[in-house]
Amino acid sequence: MSKFIKAFIGALVLALSFSAAPVLAHTDPEVAGYIPVDGGRVWYRLNGARHLGKKPAIIVMHGGPGGTHRSNMPYVKLSDTYPVILYDQLDTGNSDRPGDRRKWTVEHFVSEIDAIRRALDLKEVIIAGHSWGGTLAAEYAVRNPKGLKAAILSSPLLNTRQWIADNREWIEAMPEKERTAIITHEEAGTTNHPDYRAAEDAFYARHMCRKSPCPNADDRTGGPEKNNDVYEYMWGPTEFFAPGTLRDYDVTARLDAIQVPTLVICGEFDEAAPKSCRKYTGMIKGGDYHTIPDAGHSTMRENEALYLETVRAFLAGVRD
Repeated sequence: MSKFIKAFIGALVLALSFSAAPVLAHTDPEVAGYIPVDGGRVWYRLNGARHLGKKPAIIVMHGGPGGTHRSNMPYVKLSDTYPVILYDQLDTGNSDRPGDRRKWTVEHFVSEIDAIRRALDLKEVIIAGHSWGGTLAAEYAVRNPKGLKAAILSSPLLNTRQWIADNREWIEAMPEKERTAIITHEEAGTTNHPDYRAAEDAFYARHMCRKSPCPNADDRTGGPEKNNDVYEYMWGPTEFFAPGTLRDYDVTARLDAIQVPTLVICGEFDEAAPKSCRKYTGMIKGGDYHTIPDAGHSTMRENEALYLETVRAFLAGVRD
């Protein structure tokens, strides 16, 4: 029996061993279970199992930090062509929650990708990540591990200082009342004040999801809970204020090490600002940049059809 078949059977056994793992999405997984990582277990789901060993597996990293796999549910539609693996990072969603802050690092969360590959014996992979997930995808890609075929950096966080600067420009374009509330309460350390939170909502209506109500809300609700403690510890109280451990994060000086085709995609009014995403794309040999018109940071929710069309077109040009 081949090592691949053994690994897949092992995954099925693992899924059955944890049959209590909830089915939490509008497209049920073909396989679901837990994979051991440093500090606990991460929960994963797999669709497109028939393509395993024939096509590179797409491993998708969610945003946050502290988000869940449900924000990336549109990727499941690619399972008609590829194996697609979504998972919850340690300490969030369906995964174990040991609460050990020593594991809340870029290095740990990148190591989870290696653990998934080992557990499922994935020889060839395409990595995709949105927002903070784009951080992990970039960090993985700059290492150029064996079997990496392509990377998708979706509205990625690649440089915190640039992210904050770009969002300050978005804030400067807001009405004076909201702009003043944001600046005043951040300086005073009163970001829980109702005026600050109201201004935050107004910002998100422009740069998180521009449609009201935001489409496909069922993809993100009613499932595993995100972990706000991880988010606030590593990032901060809002998308545009980052006093957490990622405050000085910057991978841009290493982007030129990426050797695989890389798609950088973001919204026209994204928190991951188009001008910066274009600049980052230019740092990657074989980088391919696309904008989703009239979208904020929730690109997949605001125009899922165009987003997936763009991803499919990119993947069609990637050699298996």
